[in-house]
Amino acid sequence: MCYGFDGDQAMQASLAQRGISRRGVLMGLLGASAAALTLGGGAAPALADVSTKPWKRVPPGKISLQLWTVRAGLGAPWGPGDYDTTLRAIADLGYPKVEQALGYFGRSAAELRAFYDSIGIRATSSHDGVSADDAALAIKLENAATLGQKYLNVPYFASNSLSDWQALADRMNVEAQAASSYGIAYGYHNHAHEFTTDLGGGRTPWQVLTERLDPALVHLEIDLYWAVTGGVNTGAADPVQFAIDTIHEAPQRVRQFHVKDRHLDGDMADLGTGTIAFDRIFRAHAVEEYIVENDTPDVTPLQTAEVGYDYLRSLRF
Repeated sequence: MCYGFDGDQAMQASLAQRGISRRGVLMGLLGASAAALTLGGGAAPALADVSTKPWKRVPPGKISLQLWTVRAGLGAPWGPGDYDTTLRAIADLGYPKVEQALGYFGRSAAELRAFYDSIGIRATSSHDGVSADDAALAIKLENAATLGQKYLNVPYFASNSLSDWQALADRMNVEAQAASSYGIAYGYHNHAHEFTTDLGGGRTPWQVLTERLDPALVHLEIDLYWAVTGGVNTGAADPVQFAIDTIHEAPQRVRQFHVKDRHLDGDMADLGTGTIAFDRIFRAHAVEEYIVENDTPDVTPLQTAEVGYDYLRSLRF
């Protein structure tokens, strides 16, 4: 889940600008002219190149959906929807995986695992904050193991204090060591402020984290929207290259992507309707999970999920 964005305002602006026919926009942007409209995109390939280039695609088994995207359909307190109905719809769209968020909605971990198994979905990852104590950590890890998770990620942290970020990194190392005994990979999910917050002397949270987190224990779940936004906010000439450099320069392994598009005005966008050159990023680095997310769905959450899945299945890079 991603914080720090005015979802209601972005939703209204998005609807006003684009109306409701997103699939047509998506298919148009997937055409030859799309590259010219993307951040960091180059010229569209010549038709002769299409048959000779060894294109790659995202394997369908590596596509997931962050449930924060469809929170309005999960039920109270997030909206009037129904958890079971929404998850069945996600499975029907073709998603093999979800990234857990917002709790278990009245079920135990074992009961939720049984439900997921019945509809053919796996909860392979989750967003969970650092635990208050070791007892809470044990419960968190037991639940993640029961669900069959492979990953567990800290979703958000913000502070202007250097010592707070240092303490976070140290606690994450402790939790990651414990998670490893369950066979669970422990990671950190970025936003944009990690690249711009001045902790003193120009030192940023991203520098603290990447220097202090144990690369043998902690991985990175890079949110591509926020990484590109970090490039924009730091004045990078090529924000997409900023994101790629962020991936390549970190000592920690980047094992997961949050794949979320961005309009030039900074608004979040459904995949393929924005400006980020995902083909460049995917060529530069492959990950184990490509997780669709949009905090502010353009029309409805399930339509956003459908457009995102279709985009990742059709993208060539």
